[in-house]
Amino acid sequence: MKLDIGRLESFIFEKMSRTKIPGLSIAIVEKDRVVYAKGFGFRDVENGLKATPSTLYGIGSITKSFTALAIMRLVEKGLLSLDDPVEKHLPGFDIRPFGEPIRIEHLLSHTSGIPALAYAEAFISRVVEDEPAWSPIAGCSDVLAFMRRAGEWVEARPGEKFFYLNEGYVLLGCVVEKVSGVKYEEFVKKEILEPLEMKRSYFSKEEVEKDPDVATPYIFDRERRWVRSRFPYGVTADGGLISNALDLTNYLAMCINRGVFKGREVFPRNAIEEVERPRVRVPYEVFGGESYALGWRVTPNFLGYRLISHGGSVLVYTAYVGYLPEVGVGVAVLQNISAYPPSYIGMYALALALGRDPEKELPFIKLDRVLDKLTGIYETYMGTMRIEVVRRGDTLFIERRGRYVHESTPLVLEELSEDNPRFYVQNGGAKIPVEFRISNKGVEMIYERYKLRKVSSLMR
Repeated sequence: MKLDIGRLESFIFEKMSRTKIPGLSIAIVEKDRVVYAKGFGFRDVENGLKATPSTLYGIGSITKSFTALAIMRLVEKGLLSLDDPVEKHLPGFDIRPFGEPIRIEHLLSHTSGIPALAYAEAFISRVVEDEPAWSPIAGCSDVLAFMRRAGEWVEARPGEKFFYLNEGYVLLGCVVEKVSGVKYEEFVKKEILEPLEMKRSYFSKEEVEKDPDVATPYIFDRERRWVRSRFPYGVTADGGLISNALDLTNYLAMCINRGVFKGREVFPRNAIEEVERPRVRVPYEVFGGESYALGWRVTPNFLGYRLISHGGSVLVYTAYVGYLPEVGVGVAVLQNISAYPPSYIGMYALALALGRDPEKELPFIKLDRVLDKLTGIYETYMGTMRIEVVRRGDTLFIERRGRYVHESTPLVLEELSEDNPRFYVQNGGAKIPVEFRISNKGVEMIYERYKLRKVSSLMR
């Protein structure tokens, strides 16, 4: 493996500085050996406590891959089948899209036919005091009650279409409890965490509060200042695990080595291959052909290799894990805020591990670089009119600010180019082109009837 540590650390530091990430931890594993692990920034800004590779963060939906493996353990024990109707194990679940039963595999692959019902969004937003919505799901009976009328909400037959459904994974946690006879958290601990020596990976608040190295969860206010927040305890099988980068390298090593960890078979090889097998194409593609398997996203051509990965977010923590099975390399990235996507940092690291140039070969890095160049204050001839081009996520907006007028118009990307990116805006049903010209002399913009030049960058 060829990993340019200096380049990786410069990239991480620049993105953390630009997007105001308080703390970040990263670890890279090759086969069964940790080859790099480091903490950046602060796990607790106010108290000046540094992030380490062992710092705890919520890993959000990465938990789904653990839930999928828990189901595979029950399959291995002969206690259920992926083809079982959910209602066989949860009699209170009676949703049948277009008259067809939803099966265990459909929940695992997000192909139940039920669009996202946003229970997790409501619950998390309320806990972190972001929104007044409330979703009181504290257990299996609650999620069954919440979904009682979801049959009226179906959009496709089971197995036909991808709809990311957190509620489906909550139900899978209920299935684990019903079939195994023990709590979901205890089953995962016994069958996955303990065999993988993930000794500092927890579900309970009591365990986390006893740990000396926990990242403070933060959220941005409207002025993008950090606000101390809290973790949404109560989210479980769909996103409730709290872990650290080093523990996650144990998990990745087991996946890379086809179920074997430190010479011991923790899971049968066929179980690992089954959870990696694509079931449905996802509607958002970056490299082309991306699919969802069972608790994992599959990218068939990441710089010529198969990438198995998943991201996670509970607003106050974001995370990413990804591994290249054929190469034997994996990465875990954890942050204590929602800012720059940890998936971008993770894939940047994997590209470097392959000896490739992420700046040239990762499309989102190119997009990020171009959008940053375009952001700023523009003026027409002799400063007769001024506008701002501001960035929110991966979208640019043209804004005009005055004492009485504040207009904000989104720019729709039409052609990405390093020197001549093209966009358009909608106005009265018409597409109005917006063209940028980037050179060593600066940036110019042609917008409707105006020519403008960038005169300064915006303060972040």
